[in-house]
Amino acid sequence: MASKKLRKIQFGLETTAGTAVAATQIWRGLGTIQDDQDVRFADEDVGYLSGANRTYTASDGARLSLDSVEATFEQLPVLLTCGIAEDTAGAADGEGSGYVYTFTAATNAAATLSTLTIEGGDDQQAEEMEYAFPERIRISGAPGDALMMSADFLGRQVATTTFTGALSLPSVEEIIFSKGTLYIDTAGGTVGTTAKSSTLLGVDIDIGTGLVARRAANGELYFDSVGQAGQDISVQLTYEHNSSAVSEIAAWRAETARQIQLKWEGSALTTAGDYSNKTFILNMAGKYESFEPIDEMDGNDIVRCTFKPQYDTTAELFFQAIVVSSDDDPFS
Repeated sequence: MASKKLRKIQFGLETTAGTAVAATQIWRGLGTIQDDQDVRFADEDVGYLSGANRTYTASDGARLSLDSVEATFEQLPVLLTCGIAEDTAGAADGEGSGYVYTFTAATNAAATLSTLTIEGGDDQQAEEMEYAFPERIRISGAPGDALMMSADFLGRQVATTTFTGALSLPSVEEIIFSKGTLYIDTAGGTVGTTAKSSTLLGVDIDIGTGLVARRAANGELYFDSVGQAGQDISVQLTYEHNSSAVSEIAAWRAETARQIQLKWEGSALTTAGDYSNKTFILNMAGKYESFEPIDEMDGNDIVRCTFKPQYDTTAELFFQAIVVSSDDDPFS
């Protein structure tokens, strides 16, 4: 009998997109690979009430939904380098011990992104999918919880395999929602300048990467390349209905552009550089799309809103994620 407790997901960074590699890291989360082989039954009139046993495979494909799991400073960069912009090693933080990973969303040219070979399964059978990339990444958080992350990956095909052995569980640190800070500035200001204390009560970030599999007559059943059709990012924010929220409602009504920074800090780095702590930052420019009617949370009045990141020519900003950790390679 196969045991659920013996399931695992492992991944490796591909040197050449679509060329499978051995796994180098274990994903500290949940998910199972789905084979998207498209088997079709031919429709024909051949004198059998039952139909004849004629099928063909029209295309190959693979999917992996990484279930929502606590976001960590060490493994969040894996999703971001595959879905926003490539930064697989990070930059040393000066004389500090931290490594700074910067993921700046593409604006006027398609991004260069990383692809993975992913292994999944249990003690009965392992499978792998190559050329894996995320269609969608989600990051969310609420008071009293860690930030949560999830992603929907596509791959080229599924094949049976054996797990790459001798991989150790990576050490990770969870990003805690209550350790975050909200900053809101005008498009002409500097992002991350004006803190809005006791205001942010929840966040739900939905990143449509715009990455699409492109199929052509290439002698194979699987896709042969990946293109970027344009990102679709939506940020749901929950605010305490205080003076800061009232100001943002006014900005929405006036269609005033905003720069928003969400910043979370973790444990102290061994040696401080520009950053003293493990850090996760989201910088974005855009406008509010909507505000819902006043609601309540634990007896407090709140407002929920939707912020749409869009490139702002004054701020020269669209959407950027920065992760600082003590790990110089999230893939090993």
